[in-house]
Amino acid sequence: MTDTSRIQNIFLDERTVVNRTPQVEHERKVALFDLIEDNSFGLIGGPDGPYVLHLSIEENRLAFDVRDVHDKPLKRFILALSPFRSIVREYLMVCDSYYTAIKSSSPSQIEAIDMGRRGLHNDGSDILKERLKSKVELDKSTARRLFTLVCVLHIKG
Repeated sequence: MTDTSRIQNIFLDERTVVNRTPQVEHERKVALFDLIEDNSFGLIGGPDGPYVLHLSIEENRLAFDVRDVHDKPLKRFILALSPFRSIVREYLMVCDSYYTAIKSSSPSQIEAIDMGRRGLHNDGSDILKERLKSKVELDKSTARRLFTLVCVLHIKG
C-alpha cells in the first residue's frame, strides 16, 4: 500500500439513521477504525490519493464521493442498491441471530452461525468489489470493511 492509494479519512452520511443497537454501533466503529488503519483504495485513471471518502445513500443509490485531503472533489460515482438488497438483508438477519446466540447458545451453535455470517459478508464484499472494479482498485479487506459500512447505512432504525 502506498500513501497515494489509500483512504485517509471516511465520512458516513447518517442523516437517515434513527437508532442502532450497541452491536451495530460497535461494528461501525471497528470498520471505520480498521479501514483508516489499513486499506488499499485507488481511483482507476487517477488522480492519486490519499483520499477522503464520503459514503451515503441518496435516492436509493449508494454514493461514493471521493475527495482529496483538502476536501476538493475528485470523483463521484453512484451504484444501484438493488444488487445489495438481498445480501444486506440476509447478512443483517444472520447478525441478529448471532448476537442472540451469543447470549444463550452453545459454542458450536455460535460458531455455525458465525460461519454463515462471515460467508454472507464475503459474498457482499465480493459484490461490492465487482461493482466498483471499473472505478476503484481495492483489496479484499477494504471491500469487506466498506461492505460493513454499506450495511450500517441500510439500517434506518
